[in-house]
Amino acid sequence: MLTTNARRIRQMGARRVAGWAGIVCAALLVTACSPGSATAAPASNPASASLAAKTAARVYLAEGQDIRGRLLYRPACTSGCPLSGDSTAILAKMTWRTWSASKAVGTGTYELDGCNPNCAAGPVYKVPAVVTLSHPVKVCSAAGTRWVWTKASFRFPHGLPKALRGSNAPLNPWVFSSVISAAKHSCAS
Repeated sequence: MLTTNARRIRQMGARRVAGWAGIVCAALLVTACSPGSATAAPASNPASASLAAKTAARVYLAEGQDIRGRLLYRPACTSGCPLSGDSTAILAKMTWRTWSASKAVGTGTYELDGCNPNCAAGPVYKVPAVVTLSHPVKVCSAAGTRWVWTKASFRFPHGLPKALRGSNAPLNPWVFSSVISAAKHSCAS
């Protein structure tokens, strides 16, 4: 009887060890397939946002849509964060109420160059805005793998100035196609 109980205890212990080993293996697989792994494909669709939400700890804003430049995490943009490569669209004084792996929502000022008569001489309009960043994509580099936003949507609580309406209205939503393309090429090899 004592040997039967000892045998049962050993079997239960072996099952527990096997169960924990399974959990550890699953954790290792998740870690190996996380954003730190350079073998995963770039993300650029709704399913990728879901993947990023499950695996990415941080998603960044590529300043000026340059994935090789400064990548900003939850930036206040006190001195301005260029969204465009030519600095005609800049986020300023941002407060982010949400910054997750699938979207970021913040309020601040969207500084837009009127480009009239040209962008160098045009007035800059400082428009209060609610900004939503979404659709993260994976960027691969020698420094590691990062997730970067590829879409910005804007809501203007007080409307847009007359000069920025109609055909002069800013892109909304704005898809950062250069970021998507560069990210795809960065993870291709």
